[in-house]
Amino acid sequence: MTLVAGVDSSTQSCKLIIRDLGTGAIVRQGRASHPDGTEVDPQEWWAALETAIAEAGGLDDVAALAVGGQQHGMVALDADGRVIRPALLWNDTRSAGAAEDLIAEVGRAALAERTSLVPVASFTATKLRWLADNEPENAARVAAVALPHDWLTWRLRGYGPAGESEHGAVLTELVTDRSDASGTNYFDPTTGEYDLDLLSRALRRDASDVVLPRVLAPDESVDGPNGMRVGAGAGDNAAAALGLGAGAGDVVVSIGTSGTVAAVTDVAVRDETGTVAGFADATGRFLPLVTTINGARVLDATARLLGVDHGELARLALAAVPGADGLVLQPWFEGERTPNLPDATATLFGMTLASTTRENLARAAIEGVLCGLAEGLDAVRRHGVDAERILLIGGAAQSEAVAAIAAQVFDAPVARPEPGEYVAAGAALQAAWALTGARPEWPVSLLGEPTTDPRPVIREQYTARRG
Repeated sequence: MTLVAGVDSSTQSCKLIIRDLGTGAIVRQGRASHPDGTEVDPQEWWAALETAIAEAGGLDDVAALAVGGQQHGMVALDADGRVIRPALLWNDTRSAGAAEDLIAEVGRAALAERTSLVPVASFTATKLRWLADNEPENAARVAAVALPHDWLTWRLRGYGPAGESEHGAVLTELVTDRSDASGTNYFDPTTGEYDLDLLSRALRRDASDVVLPRVLAPDESVDGPNGMRVGAGAGDNAAAALGLGAGAGDVVVSIGTSGTVAAVTDVAVRDETGTVAGFADATGRFLPLVTTINGARVLDATARLLGVDHGELARLALAAVPGADGLVLQPWFEGERTPNLPDATATLFGMTLASTTRENLARAAIEGVLCGLAEGLDAVRRHGVDAERILLIGGAAQSEAVAAIAAQVFDAPVARPEPGEYVAAGAALQAAWALTGARPEWPVSLLGEPTTDPRPVIREQYTARRG
């Protein structure tokens, strides 16, 4: 039996799965938590990966591996391969002002044309500009910029600071893929080239000497430890789409720490409004995507407020009528990326003596999260994307209430794949592809048939209250 492995280094945790190359069956797996926060010392990711590897029984018998990871996080390295400061993650909004500055300097249309993105606080370029403006001494030390999956791949291959790694600080051994590079805002997913002028603008200095990870093809690999092949890896959303086998007509809606709406297309999307990010996918195509910052943690907070677990939250929500008797939650608890309102806060509308019940609050929380994602689906459709089926994934998708209400909010059939680590699954598929030269077609099972149960009142109320 030939084994391949996939890693999902997400915001909250590191997951590792080891699969049989022939069937895709999971042979063993491991997991470890990441610390909370919007900035993290990358060493925490490395320690979590080592723990997950150990829990999974090691990698000695694994022929190939690839890493999927949270996008956009800024890992700034000095000439000795040391991390200059804790990485600013995608959900760190302190760079919102930097995003506006870059838009003012370059222009929305030009940025969309050059990178398929318009800056928001999430993207790496804005975090580098924040670094230049607020920590100029650190910005001056930047010799290389990596993303979380790039840096973990580098460390896994034996590179890192001198004295702390087998091969030392060979910055030119940093590698990435199109999907993750396309989230930096200084990469053109159509040409596959970095835009060094935009990188220089971000750092407020000539960045021609800054090392950026080499972009590998989807089926390309590099040397790993003990003869193991290491695939290109991917950003988390692209890896999930790959792991799900998403194709034409499929829209992947994921509700985890963040919420995302993504579709695989053959043509790049360039949205001057910045609502749709024109990312690349993990296969050589494109992945137009809309992200909301407020996902499953909205449900976590509501459950805490009501003093219940998630099972009881679901029961309460399903006991309320669609539209929650007019109670509407606009769930922008941590600011929001879509719409781009980094300083926004959440608002509860429609409170009356009759509507303010535990059941309605539970339902309003779920409806609010889903309505934000439905607006994202509308935005993607405006760029020609067909939605024949919604693939609903992420931790919150396991809730029966979330699944049932999603079928009422979205105007396309909603299907739930079997629970699984689809980012890690996609990374493992990439590893298999790199090892054999052929992309495997491992099966993905659904929890029942796709369902629709449209209740227009839910979105009508949300739209009427939208700030």
